[in-house]
Amino acid sequence: AWVALHDAIGWMKNRRMIQAVPKIEQIAAVSVGIWRGEPLLDLAYDEDKEAGVDANVVMLGTGKFIEVGLTSEGRAFDKAELDQLLDLARKGIRELWQLQRAAAA
Repeated sequence: AWVALHDAIGWMKNRRMIQAVPKIEQIAAVSVGIWRGEPLLDLAYDEDKEAGVDANVVMLGTGKFIEVGLTSEGRAFDKAELDQLLDLARKGIRELWQLQRAAAA
């Protein structure tokens, strides 16, 4: 969605539909979870529906969080597992930011 917005703003600017380019922050989201005892990034449908812990994480390009929605769906989790999931989400989101910037270039 961020790449589409970036492209739409450029398209509008080129056609003089807008004079100035509005400042938009880069944003990306991933899902993470614990499936069969293992932390996973971007769970497939079957993994997601069986995950004991499931989370959606949304971050701005500045590294700040917009959303962390985490649910225990079959077992409790501890802080170490939470930290693992957040680290995994940050890693995945950093990769998405790079892909977004390349697509928008």
